[in-house]
This record gives sequence, C-alpha cells and structure tokens, in this order.
Amino acid sequence: MSLNTQILIAAILGVAFGFFLNLYPETSFFDGSIYGLSIASSIFIGLLKLLLIPLIFSSIVVGVSNLQSGGQLSRTWKITLACCVTTTTLALILGLTCAHIFQVGKGVDIALFQDAMAQHQTPDTLTPSSFFTNFIQNTLINPFKAFAEGNVLAVVVFALMVGVALVKGGEKFNTVRNLSQQFFEIMMLMIGWVMKLAPIGIFALLAKLIATEDISVINRLVEFAVVVTGTTIFHGAVVLPLLLWIFGKMSPWTFFKGTRTALITAFATSSSSATMPLSMKCAQENLGVRPQTAGFVIPLGTQLNMDGTALYEAAAALFIANLMGLDLTLGQQLIVCATAMIASLGAPGIPSAGMVTMIMVLQSVGLPAEAIAILIPIDRLLDTVRTVVNVQGDMMISVVVDRYTKPDDAVLNTPSSS
Repeated sequence: MSLNTQILIAAILGVAFGFFLNLYPETSFFDGSIYGLSIASSIFIGLLKLLLIPLIFSSIVVGVSNLQSGGQLSRTWKITLACCVTTTTLALILGLTCAHIFQVGKGVDIALFQDAMAQHQTPDTLTPSSFFTNFIQNTLINPFKAFAEGNVLAVVVFALMVGVALVKGGEKFNTVRNLSQQFFEIMMLMIGWVMKLAPIGIFALLAKLIATEDISVINRLVEFAVVVTGTTIFHGAVVLPLLLWIFGKMSPWTFFKGTRTALITAFATSSSSATMPLSMKCAQENLGVRPQTAGFVIPLGTQLNMDGTALYEAAAALFIANLMGLDLTLGQQLIVCATAMIASLGAPGIPSAGMVTMIMVLQSVGLPAEAIAILIPIDRLLDTVRTVVNVQGDMMISVVVDRYTKPDDAVLNTPSSS
C-alpha cells in the first residue's frame, strides 16, 4: 500500500474516530483517548520540527548552488531565475488577494492551538521602517544562534548566502558542494522515515481536531479548499498562459495540446520530479524547445519554480491566522510571501512535500506548527492541482527561455550536468 493511500485511510479513520469520541464527552474514555492522541501527534510534529531547520538549510544551499551547473552567471540561468521569481510572485499576490477577498477562515475562533499561541505577540502598528528594522535585526544574526533558536528566516538568509558563495567559487568549492548534496540526501532519507509515521500522526491530529472543535471548522475548511483550488486553476489557466503568449509568443491552445500528457501525469502522481522526464519530452517534441534548454530549465524549475505550492502556502497561512482570530499585519504578510517563495524553492518534488515546508511558513509569523492538522484532510487533493501548475510553469518557462537564448547556443554546452 502506497504512503498516499495509507495517509488517506488514516485521515478517514481519524475523522471517524473523532466523531466517535464526541459521543462520549466528559468521560474517562474521552480524556484518555485525547491524552493518547496528544502524545502521538506531538511525536509526529516534533520529528518534523526536529528535521525542519537542517532540511531548509541543505535544500536551499543545494538548490542555489546548482545554478553553477548551467554556466556561472550565464544569461540562461539569469533569465530562468527571473521567470521563476516573476511567476511565483504573481502566484503569491493572487493567493493572498483571493484569501482576503473571500475572508477564508473568518468568523470561527478555533481554540485547539491556543496554548501554542499564548506566547505570540502581535504589534498593534508596524510602520515600513520598523518592519525592515525588525526584519534585519531578526535575520542578520549569528547563524549558530539561528540554528539553535529555530529562527527560520535567519537560516534561510544564511543558506542563500552560502549557496551564492558556492556559485561564485566555482569548482574550487566542489567538496563543499558535494558535502551539501550528500547532507541534503541524508535529510531526505530521514524525512522519509518520519513520513512512514505520517498515517499515525495524521490519524491522531485529525481525531483530536474533530473531537475537540466545532463542526463549523470543517465547513470553513471546505470553503478554503474551494477558494484555493479555484485560485490555483485561475493562475494556471489565465496568468501563466497570458505570460506565455506575451513573452513566449506561443498560443495557450498549442501549449496545452502539446503538454497534456505531462499535466495529466502530474495530476495523477502529485510529483513534479516523477513527471520531469515527460515534461522534458513534451517540451522538446511538442513545443519545439531545444534539448539543451529543456535539459537545463526543467530540472532547475523542478527545484526553483513551484507557483502552486507558494500560492497554497501563503493562502493557508492567512486561513489559519483567521481561524485563530489573529490579524496578520502588512509586515507579517510580507514575511509570509517571502517565506512561502523560499519554502517553495526548497520543497522536494514529492507528494505532500508542502506539508513539511508549510511548517516553515507558519512559524515565520509565529503560528504553531500543529496547525497543519487543519489542512491535512484536504492537502492530498489540493496537492494534485498545485502540482499540475508547478509542472505547467516549468514547461512554460522553458519556452520563454528558449526564445530569448536561441542566439547563444554556447551558453548551454553541458545540459546533462544539470
């Protein structure tokens, strides 16, 4: 049985057990069950927190340092990086805008994580100058202190600097680059171990959520799922095709007709990495992208370009804040956008990877990691839609990059190294 199937079954059983516990409130059976569920869920969340900081650091260092493989400071990776940043930024703006318009999560004050929020303090006012002052003071600090305190943003900034240094240093730092790659692979192996416990952790989290919260939370969750799905589809059906038509000079009909095999596979597997060979094949054979361009842009885009994931995580952070009765300031929403963009950069191209990086986004503005329990029932469904948009973005960018780099074939003389 696949992990996705196990998680689905665990989610269904967790919801059912939660409703069953509601039949016996204020009994020793209810109290004992909640205590056991709390222990199981705490172990699962604790293990994710344990690996989060090392995973963030290693994935970002490896992702940025891989830019070296396309030629140091070459025109190709600059255009690729600019495209990734542009589409991800538009996805973030769209996600937060729709979350504000539809007021996802408003009107329900969830109490499950109030203990975790007890230490959270939100400033009444935050001017642009004070926001940047606080941002600098909290990010440009001793990296060892940041690791020890779990300061996500400071770790991200340091990891970006290390990655850029590896790009600048070239072959001189190959040993460090290889060590970073191996460390990242170790972290992914350990994440795999923790994910084997995911069915148990998800069962415990959902059962506790259903047993201790009002059913109106479920109604809000359905509303959020509809809003996020619609927003993601809009980004994939309108925003990306419009950019393709303007900058790639290709009609959306030609693009979707040539990429439907890869998009269907992305929907079925929820894995951009598993879909990557098909994405490269569709880009080369059906869209006319040169093999050397597709061989560089699409693998790199699998790591750097995840519009659907960034849109989902930004909207989800606002949704959870609304559920908890917390109004995020403009400064905190900017932090959410920046963190979601970087989290999507470091997200592995595997099913439900967003569940891991979502913790990073939540903690960047003081929201408890345990809040991912609210999102778990719909995460697998939403993962299929956002993966399609992630894969679509990679192929779209390959068309744009190929158009703007055709005179410089020499830039991509070693596509296999990417």
